[in-house]
Amino acid sequence: MTHVQTRSTILPEEPPESEGGLGVMARSPRARWLLRVAVVLILALAGAVMWITNQWLTQRFTETTRVRTELRLALYTGNIMSELQRTSVVPLLLARDPELTQALDTTDYSTASAQLITAKKEVAVASIRLLDMQGRVVASTNRTQIGTPFPNAPFFVDATRSRGTIFSLNEPEAGGTEFDYSRAVIQNNKPVGVIVVEADLSKFERAWAGISDALAVVDSEGKIILTTEPRWRGVTMSEALAARSAPSAIERALQATADWANDAPDAYLKGRAVMRTEARIPFRGWKMIAFTSYDSVRERVNAVLALEIMGFAILLALVFYALSRRARRQSQELRAESAELRQLNTRLSREIAEREKAQQDLAVAEQTIAQSSKLAALGEMSAAVSHELNQPLAAMKTYLAGAKLLLQRARVEEALSSFQRIDDLIGRMGAITRQLKSYARKGGEAFEPVDLRVALSEALSMMEPQLKIRKLHISRTMPRSPVMVMADRIRLEQVIINLLRNALDATKSVEEPQVELLLTSGETAVLSVRDNGPGISDLDKLFEPFWTTKKPGEGTGLGLAISSSIISDFGGRLTAHNSESGGAVFEVQLPLLADKNRAIKAAE
Repeated sequence: MTHVQTRSTILPEEPPESEGGLGVMARSPRARWLLRVAVVLILALAGAVMWITNQWLTQRFTETTRVRTELRLALYTGNIMSELQRTSVVPLLLARDPELTQALDTTDYSTASAQLITAKKEVAVASIRLLDMQGRVVASTNRTQIGTPFPNAPFFVDATRSRGTIFSLNEPEAGGTEFDYSRAVIQNNKPVGVIVVEADLSKFERAWAGISDALAVVDSEGKIILTTEPRWRGVTMSEALAARSAPSAIERALQATADWANDAPDAYLKGRAVMRTEARIPFRGWKMIAFTSYDSVRERVNAVLALEIMGFAILLALVFYALSRRARRQSQELRAESAELRQLNTRLSREIAEREKAQQDLAVAEQTIAQSSKLAALGEMSAAVSHELNQPLAAMKTYLAGAKLLLQRARVEEALSSFQRIDDLIGRMGAITRQLKSYARKGGEAFEPVDLRVALSEALSMMEPQLKIRKLHISRTMPRSPVMVMADRIRLEQVIINLLRNALDATKSVEEPQVELLLTSGETAVLSVRDNGPGISDLDKLFEPFWTTKKPGEGTGLGLAISSSIISDFGGRLTAHNSESGGAVFEVQLPLLADKNRAIKAAE
């Protein structure tokens, strides 16, 4: 609650000096001494402001640079994890290939290498090798490796001892590091060979070469395995930073000056102070480390300091000019001002009384508004909880009825499947309540890469009980490749379910109801939900809370309002319009995963 505090000021009834007194003072030695003190104070203030500005802006720009580096590291670590996860699936698929298994069984490898080359082009990996049980390469995408033995290599030994996919780091004689996934080829419950797939992580090093930051990826033992600095590869980070050339006397002097004026840097790279930023890669204890130069921060701070120096110089000149004019004017204005001040005292006394009364009225009004806001928030939250939990509860009711019927018919396994779906819905309801609790802060900690195709399929699975009892034609058009966006999977599925439910309600009175789902991927990901219902009567109020065209008790009017808010949190937008051929069209537009930074900033 805000309170207005007032305080009366008793102004002098008579001017402190007679007319012309200030002019005499300005020419006295005391006035000249005061002028010198004022100039010294302005200079001291200028020095203090520039020192504070330097400290504050350096910290602020440094933090901004660090945040930008952290976002870049998040993108890079995501790319590395995506490449590793994608490559880890390849050995499993190839180990089950009957042609490769037959080649190992018959020792006829005439077409195996060509088959591996074709697979390499399709999955975009560095290389693929097929080894027999003696560790000899019998087929490879690099034909020069055929016949090379690897009986003691970790990717061969570990794969023959395990039935799962094995990841291993290898250092070939040519230098560098290989990232291999290997898996045993099983026939008649016995290993007959090993398939080895090398992940192409070196492409990230080539991509990082174009940035100014120095990057390195270290494993759980602190050894550098990927880096933009070739001389760092294979050593620890402390050893890499310790190996630097001795600076000259001038460089040492500049470095000491910079360290005195600013906070100590995290490290030195090629004689330059750099900040160190780390990001964890959720894979075998790996970490990514970035070293960013302070040069851009120093340039931006110096530009502001130069503007401040210019501003204080202009201010000092204006002070001298204002003092000279004020000395000539003030002796003539003192008597007129004294009369105005007496009138002002009387006016202030009246205003104080009026403001005290207004303060009391304001306190009462604020208490009333606060109580009304609490009641409105409570009602809106209750309606939101009822609205979001209605769909899972309806689905649970349907599954319970189906499970009861299946148990009566002794179809236990199918009944257990229904109970499993009910358990999934209970978990989903818990996730929905957690999401409702977090609406006020709208945090992005639950964001993750989500395939829109998978989210749409999950939503249709949730709507399956309602779809089965309606004679409805649903057409789905989706691209073959994944359409990846940054979003909260549960909340995104809630939006799709709301749109599907609205389409079902809109087509209740249609003889041949149809719903068309169209997913496209261009500059952005666009999901369109089109129905052949009567259309939308009032597009302007469509996304307002508690506005609905349904009968009382059939809808709360919160579905589209919550859906629009969720899509806005993801950095996208939800729009609607009427189709020329009839019916309503809702479009969900979201930034693709390549625009991850823009999606996160929009969500903030």
